[in-house]
Amino acid sequence: MAKKTIAAVDVAGKKVLIRVDFNVPLDENGNITDDRRIRMALPTIKSVLERGGKVVLMSHLGRPKDAPDAKYTLRPAAIRLGELLPGTNVVFATDTVGEDAQAKVAALADNSVVVLENLRFQPGEKKGLPEFAEKLAAFADVYVNDAFGTCHRTDASMVAVPNAMVGKPRVCGFLVEKEIKYLTDAISSPQRPFVAILGGAKVSDKIMVIKNLLGICDKVLIGGAMAYTFSLAQGGKVGGSLVEPDKVDLAKELLTVGGDKLVLPEDVHCGDAFSSDCNKKVVASGEIPDGYEGLDIGPKTAEKYAKIIADAKTVVWNGPMGVSEMPPFDFGTKTVAQAVADSGAISIIGGGDSAAAIQKLGFADKVSHVSTGGGASLEMLEGKKFAAVELLDEI
Repeated sequence: MAKKTIAAVDVAGKKVLIRVDFNVPLDENGNITDDRRIRMALPTIKSVLERGGKVVLMSHLGRPKDAPDAKYTLRPAAIRLGELLPGTNVVFATDTVGEDAQAKVAALADNSVVVLENLRFQPGEKKGLPEFAEKLAAFADVYVNDAFGTCHRTDASMVAVPNAMVGKPRVCGFLVEKEIKYLTDAISSPQRPFVAILGGAKVSDKIMVIKNLLGICDKVLIGGAMAYTFSLAQGGKVGGSLVEPDKVDLAKELLTVGGDKLVLPEDVHCGDAFSSDCNKKVVASGEIPDGYEGLDIGPKTAEKYAKIIADAKTVVWNGPMGVSEMPPFDFGTKTVAQAVADSGAISIIGGGDSAAAIQKLGFADKVSHVSTGGGASLEMLEGKKFAAVELLDEI
C-alpha cells in the first residue's frame, strides 16, 4: 500500500484541496479544549504553503443533522489554525460549496488558506453524492487525504471527491502516511514478540480485531469490561459487571481459537458502586460477588501484563484496562501505559481512550505512534482495506 504523498507533487501556483480531521472537542461556549488534531495537520499544510501552493481545507465536526448548526461551526478551528500559522492568511468560508466558499476559493492568494464550513452541514457528504463532490472537486488542482480518523468511511469528501478528480494528483498527507506505515507494518512484518493489548467495554466492538490479531500476535492481553464476558464464557461469576450475555458463544469460540495466546485477567478490582469512594475488594477472576462489579484488572494481572509487555518488540494497544478516568480504578491502565512506555518496543496506541490515557500520563513522546483515529485504526487492525486510501495514487 505504498501511496504517493503530497511531498511528491509540484504544488507551486496550484490550489490544493486537503481533507483534514478538525473534529476537535469544544466546550459549551464553542472554545476548543484540545487542538491536537489541528496541530497534527500542520506539516502537510505547511508543506504546500512553503512550496507556493494555495490551500483549501475541508473537514467535518460533530454530528449535525445534514444542515447548518451554529454549535458545530468550524469557525473556531479556522481561528485556531490562524494562530498556529502566524504570517499566513487564514480565511473562513461561511458555507461549504456555496457563494461564499466559491468567492473565497477563487480569490485565494499565495500563502493563504481557506477553511470551508462543516462538510456535514451538507446532506451530500454522508450520502457520498457525486453532485456535491463535484462542486468540492472543482475548487482545486490536487486532492490530499490527511484525515485518517475518517479513512474507514465512504463520505463524499473521502471517496466521491477524489473520484471526481481522476487525472489530477490524489495523494495522502503526512499524517495518513504515518498512520498507514505504522499500522500496516505492525501487521505485515512485526518484530517479535508481538503483543496486542485490547480493552474497552464490548467484545462485540473488537471481535474481528481479536480474531485477526490471534492469527498474527504472540500474545493478546484482554482487559476492560470485555474480560467479564470471557469470564462468563468460562462459567465464572461476574456480579453486576458490564457483560454481553449474547456474546458468550463468541467468547467461547475465541477462547478455543486463542489457546495460550489469549491472556485473560487473573484478578479483578471491583466495587459495590460505580464510584471512587465505593467499597472495594480484589478478587480472583470469575469470583466477583453479587452486589459488586468489576472496574479494573487486579494488581496480579497488572504485574503479569507489564512483564509480558516488557519482553515485547512490537506492541499494539487499543482500549483501557478499567475505568481509566476514575481513581483508583485507573491503576491497571496506568500500569500498562507505563510498561508500554518503558518497553523500548515499537508501540502503536489506538485512538480513543487509550490514546487519551497516554496523553494524560505524559507518555505520548515515549511511544512510537499515537493514532488519531480510533475506529479507523481498529478496522485497519482487522485487516480491512479502505476505499478512501485504495484510490490514492501509487508511488
